Amino acid sequence: MSATATRLRRLATAAVAVTACGGAILLTPSVSSNDRASGHATVESLRRTISDPSAFVPSRAAQESALIGSKSDNPLDILVVGGGATGCGVALDAATRGLRVGLVEREDFSSGTSSRSTKLIHGGVRYLEKAVFNLDYGQLKLVFHALEERKQVIENAPHLCHALPCMTPCFDWFEVVYYWAGLKMYDLVAGRRLLHLSRYYSAQESIELFPTLAKRGNNKSLRGTVVYYDGQMNDSRLNVGLACTAALAGAAVLNHAEVVSFIKDEGTQWVIGARIRDNLSGQEFDAYAKVVVNAAGPFCDSLRKMANKDALSMICPSSGVHVVLPDYYSPEGMGLIVPKTKDGRVVFMLPWLGRTIAGTTDSSTSITPLPEPHEDEIQFILDAICDYLNVKVRRTDVLSAWSGIRPLAVDPNAKSTESISRDHVVCEDYPGLVTITGGKWTTYRSMAEDAVNAAIKSGKLSPSNECITSNLRLIGGDGWEPSLFTVLAQQYVRMKKSHGGKVVPGVMDAAAAKHLSHAYGTLAERVATIAQNENLGKRLAHGYPYLEAEVAYCARNEYCESAVDFIARRSRLAFLETDAASHALPRVIEILATEHNSMMGSISSVLKAISNFKALFIFLYIQAHTSSSVSRASETESRLIS
Repeated sequence: MSATATRLRRLATAAVAVTACGGAILLTPSVSSNDRASGHATVESLRRTISDPSAFVPSRAAQESALIGSKSDNPLDILVVGGGATGCGVALDAATRGLRVGLVEREDFSSGTSSRSTKLIHGGVRYLEKAVFNLDYGQLKLVFHALEERKQVIENAPHLCHALPCMTPCFDWFEVVYYWAGLKMYDLVAGRRLLHLSRYYSAQESIELFPTLAKRGNNKSLRGTVVYYDGQMNDSRLNVGLACTAALAGAAVLNHAEVVSFIKDEGTQWVIGARIRDNLSGQEFDAYAKVVVNAAGPFCDSLRKMANKDALSMICPSSGVHVVLPDYYSPEGMGLIVPKTKDGRVVFMLPWLGRTIAGTTDSSTSITPLPEPHEDEIQFILDAICDYLNVKVRRTDVLSAWSGIRPLAVDPNAKSTESISRDHVVCEDYPGLVTITGGKWTTYRSMAEDAVNAAIKSGKLSPSNECITSNLRLIGGDGWEPSLFTVLAQQYVRMKKSHGGKVVPGVMDAAAAKHLSHAYGTLAERVATIAQNENLGKRLAHGYPYLEAEVAYCARNEYCESAVDFIARRSRLAFLETDAASHALPRVIEILATEHNSMMGSISSVLKAISNFKALFIFLYIQAHTSSSVSRASETESRLIS
């Protein structure tokens, strides 16, 4: 209880400070020129700042000012373009090495591929199979690397990541032996990085663990299952956590800010900065840097061609479609993975945030800002999982669907481009512009490390210390315990406004408390305090634990600027169910307008509200268009227009 009391005292102190400063606390960047003389002290100072529950990220206006303040005679060390997992990882890595860092993202942090992943932090069990059968040491190295990174991702954000058992059904005894032996080898290769040992379950035990699993498949009886463990995450919240941690470390991170052109040295043609447009205000400004890191994911080629119109493309985009189904399709705490379906593809069903994710496809696609899942891809997933379930798989059960673009990369400097890499590629094919692309969520940290190393070499930068991100807890992760939700449930209430305007108390139930604990870690008490003290304890949508207080908290502390920022990425409502998201939309916009001090009668606020509606309509339309019925799309449209 003493630790809890300390946290509460810190929160009370912070609340007073926020009030005194008119709701804004500007955190002085942790890295100064004096810190460079003592790298160890700087690192320890950073760790304390990031783990301090009373620390606040700088405001968006302060971050933009920091970028504008970078001049040709006083440039940033590194300017990162792209706010996905890799870009935010680069910003965090560079900032914690004592470098001056800026980051801009055209939309929102994790608005692209990084929020549309499989939600797995996997060690690459398929790479191990290829390594064994092809005697490919390169593939084996990928497995070792992915297993090490998997462990570090889970340890650095324990509130957002956890181990998930995954069941592989076997319908003949050869499959039992094959998968058991292969997954035991996976355990062996993992060594100290092992999450839990794999094991075999009989057919009867398997049905008890996964009640919807079919007893017969491909005209064969179930012989049992082999269960192994990989990691699972809340991808967009992990990405936002990276951005906020980088901000606490001193990086100037700015979402909704787009690079419109590069600034080049007139003599050497070296890239020395970028012209940036703030997409919220329309203002344009220049930001100068010694090195620019291109971490734009599937869009990295467009930036490369902005620097050099003759640059060869290095991205081979692949589409991965996922669908969301009701929770009864899979039990809580157990996934189902089929390594090889009838047509040779991998299919899975995973419990996630109270629903079931099923996927995935792997097909070539074009690069678009908001890729749309096609009906035939959705139907393929439903048909594939149908073979392994004893329940009727219905098209009307699809609550939401989305498509993500995997940026499979070809090294433009390689002599042969025959093989497309599932690993990442770092290159500098134009002076001053370092590109990092490819890879996967699991290895974002080491990708960022490689990119920063390349940037340091390119710009002859002088970091104060080596990379420390392998052992750096993200914001909300340090000191988090799974039992934190009990503190929230026992010490806080949800004060709610009724339709008549009367304020009534509500219980901080276990579902809401667990959600806050896992979404915000040790900072969950801040959200609970808002719910209790500012009468924002009401749920945003029936059947989901998201509270009105979260909208206010995210606007103040997580650079949440629009309704789609919250609905899709700070919470995951748009991904879980489009109907629930459209129901919550009006209240989300109302709270955001209050938080951003918008006067609804002013021209700017009206334009911003329209922008919110347009952005969210496009997003929800695609989600709804591919969910249970076309009528949902028109219903969403009518709600948004009204």
